[in-house]
Amino acid sequence: MEDIEETEDLRDPEETNQIQLPTIPEAVYSHLPQFLQKATAKATSAEDKDLLLLGSLVVISACLPNIFGVYAERNVYPNLFLFITAAASAGKGRLTLCRKLVEPIHRALRERAKTEYEEYQRQLSEYTAEKDKSGRDRPQEPPMRMLIIPANNSATGLFQILNDNKGVGLIFETEGDTLAQTFKSEHGNYSDGFRKAFHHETISYNRRKNREYVELDTPRLSALLSGTPQQVASLIPNAENGLFSRFMFYYMNIKPVWNDVFIGSADQTLDDYFKYLATQFHDLYKTLQSQPDPMRFCLSTKQQEAFNAYFSQAQNQYVCLYGIDYIATVRRLGLITFRIAMILTALGIMDDGNVTTPMRCDDTNFNASLEIVKILIQHAAQVYQQLPAEVAVATHPSQKQLFLEALPQEFSRQDYLAIAQQLEIPDKTAQKYIGKFSQSGLIVHFAHDKYKKG
Repeated sequence: MEDIEETEDLRDPEETNQIQLPTIPEAVYSHLPQFLQKATAKATSAEDKDLLLLGSLVVISACLPNIFGVYAERNVYPNLFLFITAAASAGKGRLTLCRKLVEPIHRALRERAKTEYEEYQRQLSEYTAEKDKSGRDRPQEPPMRMLIIPANNSATGLFQILNDNKGVGLIFETEGDTLAQTFKSEHGNYSDGFRKAFHHETISYNRRKNREYVELDTPRLSALLSGTPQQVASLIPNAENGLFSRFMFYYMNIKPVWNDVFIGSADQTLDDYFKYLATQFHDLYKTLQSQPDPMRFCLSTKQQEAFNAYFSQAQNQYVCLYGIDYIATVRRLGLITFRIAMILTALGIMDDGNVTTPMRCDDTNFNASLEIVKILIQHAAQVYQQLPAEVAVATHPSQKQLFLEALPQEFSRQDYLAIAQQLEIPDKTAQKYIGKFSQSGLIVHFAHDKYKKG
């Protein structure tokens, strides 16, 4: 009994200082393309559902050939970067299920590469055996075809594989420190290539064989990483080089709840279920691949107006809360929203069979994309605050954000000072915050001693 009493004195897990960030609204899921509804149907919690959705979007983003859109007067493709950050045993390992959705594509490429290499070896043997080689060129080694590229790679190795695959690839790594350690190695730091690939900018490198100079045009790289918050800081030690702003971030808390490990069907494992979904997606991939011309994705005029209105407001809000250094994250989340809408629209082909260009985004997919990013922008802010101290802004953004969120829709000076007191914010600091909120359009001073949120 004494041992039991000592256990009862332990700290209650519910009283730990875990940050409870919002999850994607359930209403979004009921309007997703059927394929994504199936991919998230086996989730065990709201966070797990978000994990499966975001992971699926990223792996799919690498496998939508012949689809593009025009954003800020530049051609862009669906590719996404995602980092799931969580403590050990939080459940991020289920991301491996998402990888299974595109493994048939990866395997088909590897099998084709194997066949081509065997033919190359045969031709090389014939060439070597010939005494008179004057009328014949030496056989060319075939490309190293694959979709999923190992993260533990040299910069030149990564770029060569991308070049062999016409610029397309997916980095899938569930241990964030693997990539972090690669970046720290003498020949493995391809952070610059990552940043360029996000915007499809040309990557130049020297090919190790024959010392050949190569320019990789229009790289279309997707990346899915996961790791602990410390591994984020190791991979992205600061926000200044731009790598942070190119990623979607999702922050998971560990749940002190034991899940029933025997629930579900014994006849079909999760692996089998996702392999089945993979065969369906492979059919869409082949359909898109066979299109004679590229298919352009576009938003309607009203959607463009709503898009600009939201990101204009979001930019004001987050720059006010986190400073000018955070503006790149908000702006790139705009591009990410556009890409998510592109992916959702492409997956709609599996539902209606409509393969036409231009691909017009319907309001359902547009709204879903915006709702997803409204959650991601909050998760990115949380991860941003956990970066090393030298990156943090001079003020206390979390305190300022808590103050803004605590304000009611309409309030007076007495009201906001009372809230500031509850948050242990000095009156002068609260007045300064109110002034900045007003300048940024986050609140409106519409009458004497009357304020409202903008």
